[in-house]
Amino acid sequence: MLNSLNARTFSSAPPLMKDRDKSESDEQEGGDTKEDTSKKPARKRREKKDTPTKEKSDSKVDEAAKAANSGAESAAAPPDDGGEDGGSLAAKIISANPDGSSTEINANALATVTVPKEYPQLLAIPLNRRPLFPGFYKSLYITDPEAIAAIQELMNRNQPYIGIFLAKSDDMDHDTIPDINDVHRVGVFAQITNVYQAGPENQALTVVVYPHRRIRMNKLIDLPPSRDKQAPREEKPPAETEEAVEPRDQPDAAEPAAAEDEFPEYLPVNKHLANFRVSVANVENMEDMPFNPNNGVVKAITSETLNVLKEISSINPLLRDQIITFSIQTGGSAFADAAKLADFAAAVSTGEPSELQSVLDSLVIEERLMKSLAVVKNELANAKLQQNIAKEVDKKITRRQQEYFLMEQLKGIKKELGMEGDGRDKLVEKFKTRAAKLAMPEQVKKVFEEEITKLQSLEPAASEFNVTRNYLDWITQIPWGQYSKENFDIKHAVTVLDEDHYGLKDVKDRILEFIAVGKLRGTVEGKIICLQGPPGVGKTSIGKSIARALGREFFRFSVGGLTDVAEIKGHRRTYVGAMPGKVVQALKKVQTENPLIMIDEIDKLGRGHQGDPASALLELLDPEQNNSFLDHYMDIPLDLSKVLFVCTANMLETIPAPLLDRMEVIRLSGYIAEEKVAIAERYLAPAAREAAGVKETDVDLTSAAVESLIRHYCRESGVRNLKKHIDKIFRKTAYKIVKEETPTETGESATAATKPAATERTKYHITPENLREYVGSPPFTSDRMYDTTPAGVVMGLAWTSMGGTALYIESVLESTISEHSKPSFNRTGQMGDVMKESATIAYTYAKSLMARRFPENKFFEKAQVHLHVPEGATPKDGPSAGGTMVSSLLSLALNRPLIQNVAMTGEITLTGKILKIGGVKEKTIAAKRSGVTTIIFPEANRPDWEELPDFIREGLDVKFVSWYEQIFDVIFPDAAA
Repeated sequence: MLNSLNARTFSSAPPLMKDRDKSESDEQEGGDTKEDTSKKPARKRREKKDTPTKEKSDSKVDEAAKAANSGAESAAAPPDDGGEDGGSLAAKIISANPDGSSTEINANALATVTVPKEYPQLLAIPLNRRPLFPGFYKSLYITDPEAIAAIQELMNRNQPYIGIFLAKSDDMDHDTIPDINDVHRVGVFAQITNVYQAGPENQALTVVVYPHRRIRMNKLIDLPPSRDKQAPREEKPPAETEEAVEPRDQPDAAEPAAAEDEFPEYLPVNKHLANFRVSVANVENMEDMPFNPNNGVVKAITSETLNVLKEISSINPLLRDQIITFSIQTGGSAFADAAKLADFAAAVSTGEPSELQSVLDSLVIEERLMKSLAVVKNELANAKLQQNIAKEVDKKITRRQQEYFLMEQLKGIKKELGMEGDGRDKLVEKFKTRAAKLAMPEQVKKVFEEEITKLQSLEPAASEFNVTRNYLDWITQIPWGQYSKENFDIKHAVTVLDEDHYGLKDVKDRILEFIAVGKLRGTVEGKIICLQGPPGVGKTSIGKSIARALGREFFRFSVGGLTDVAEIKGHRRTYVGAMPGKVVQALKKVQTENPLIMIDEIDKLGRGHQGDPASALLELLDPEQNNSFLDHYMDIPLDLSKVLFVCTANMLETIPAPLLDRMEVIRLSGYIAEEKVAIAERYLAPAAREAAGVKETDVDLTSAAVESLIRHYCRESGVRNLKKHIDKIFRKTAYKIVKEETPTETGESATAATKPAATERTKYHITPENLREYVGSPPFTSDRMYDTTPAGVVMGLAWTSMGGTALYIESVLESTISEHSKPSFNRTGQMGDVMKESATIAYTYAKSLMARRFPENKFFEKAQVHLHVPEGATPKDGPSAGGTMVSSLLSLALNRPLIQNVAMTGEITLTGKILKIGGVKEKTIAAKRSGVTTIIFPEANRPDWEELPDFIREGLDVKFVSWYEQIFDVIFPDAAA
């Protein structure tokens, strides 16, 4: 598909033969010896006629060339207007054929041609984007090999005329017209003036054309398939031409002549185009309607068009040159040729294709002028908009340049006066001042000096300047050699820890040991401690208390759900917005090298595409490696050996073993009821009272109410839920107090209306009886699932991440035993794999024990037993319920309940051996919370029991067993041997 090249300038009019006689003599010398002598006089006659034409045309060439050089679409004099002043073609063209060979078109073969007034059949070429207008040069880019060959044939035959029509769609990308409806019917009759090779490997053609007049396509002729090696034929000139074009020479006698009637149904005129698959159209000329140049409407529109063009020329310099050229060609009077003015206005405008085509379609001059005026007015509006945008942009650029110049001048003036140095020098001085106050290691000093030197050599506008400046800022913000003065006073530490937390003896003892070692050595080394326990027991808050007791700075960050290693070890400086890791940020914030850094929720570390944070923590938490911790951003070793790391976790199972091995684990058990009461009265209630803004004289939270709150509302191991309920109680009380004192419509308070003094406020007593008014209905109505356990039901003890809990085991007989019954064993309750194995072992051992101690009892030989663990929505697993399951099955088989208020725990083997379990403290607390008086533990857990505080062991009778038969004797004391 050809496109108009608006950025090209062309030699205006078609070139004329400079030496006619020489050309003809060259032609004769080239071997054209078979010319018909009868036609030679005619050629001589035409030579005489061409002599004045050449002079006139040469002047037109010069004039049009000047016009062509002024813009993309040059308004130039036509090469031939159809009269005696005809244009001529004299160009030597080396063109590429479709088969890859080249064809030389001799300049002497192009004789002087008079543009015919009628040319009913033309090679039709589609055009994209905008139509052509008569009188204005244009270049076309031809890529189709068939179209290129057809144009070469036309040039060789001295018939350089084509029809150009605007395509209706911009998507048309070929040089032929498949359907007549794909283009607009009205186009232009154009003469080819110059042809140039173009494109890769010269496979395309740039054709310069000059449109002469408007034409209308009546019919698109369907061509037959291309004929290979079809010999060209001499064609008679069109009968409608005003002046016939005489043949240049006779065809070669050896060359077979084509039949006159070959392809008559296709090409009645241009039969030679039948050899090419191109578009050929039957066309007719379109004449303008006659008009009166002195008509007032025409003059008014013409005048307005000239005014608009003049205004556009003052804005757009490119259009100014074209308008000047057009004015010269029209002799300074555009009123004399209003039709050409309309075409010029449309030709130099960048309107929509449909608008420009509408101008081309118009034959009524008044209508054409109006349409072209609308187009140029749109062009004026666009030009003004572009001018305004350009002014705004220039204004902004100028303002910024002025600001820059003024700032540079100001800097220079200040520098000369000694008022202020260069900004870069100030930065260097600032960093050096910071570094002088720090005790940097030698390796860090070396890096610092290198970066300072680098900063001094960089321009402030360089991107590397900011990177280096930020890096130096971080280096000088780390507290090299700065340490907090530690407090080694044991009494002070005990006081601080007891003020903030009740209980937690293990943690407090470990911190006191840490302080004692530091006091004896005179210095302390960093430690890595992991506090593991259920939620709400004070793991995070104890970290702040430890820091206060030691006199260290405190920094906390959570790694729960962390998936990016860069959060721990930082980003590399090559990235935009790179930052150091959390540890370096902590040192910058606390400004000391021996802080207490708490890593919260270490058991909830994630893993993603950015690496494994748990592996990154290995270096951080290893006492043998963290004295030279390497952050990716800092890229210099950091000494973290003096840092006390305190980690928190709810459970240890999810912590990777290598990471867990580097930490000293301190387990925090849940609180028993007595501890919760003490915590509520000492810490939670005063804090809630102060937060609610009520006085102690306004609210009395009794100990009985706190105990009821713990028993029926807050049974979890921690005190977080208890704190929420106490806060709710004091908020409700504050609301009642304010509501009681709300003024009435008369301005008097409701209290004043019923009481003599406004200061006598009601004191609210919170008791177990009115607790429901403040915190709602209790979720737990009983301490136990069974007040009295029936046969087949046994209370076990379990440990969870939330603390210890009572775990009941139920066994029932599915159907009545008969002679035909078959034994079976079912288990339910969302058990894990380990617990399922324990149930199977318990069933096997129960049958074995019954066979040994009660051989007459054939229960398991016929019974269909179903064992269930209540609260089926809760997943359960672990081996410690094995002894409890055996007791449940034996109770069912003997149809005898266990002694009341007994609970047990312990893993069992097939031989009845009771193995050690974990969570003794948590299970003891759970048993005591459930009102148990007798606990059965494995003998191997005796040391764990003895380590428990006396207030936890108080009121409990503990039985330590090694074999299950010892349990049997405890739970069935009067069973027959």
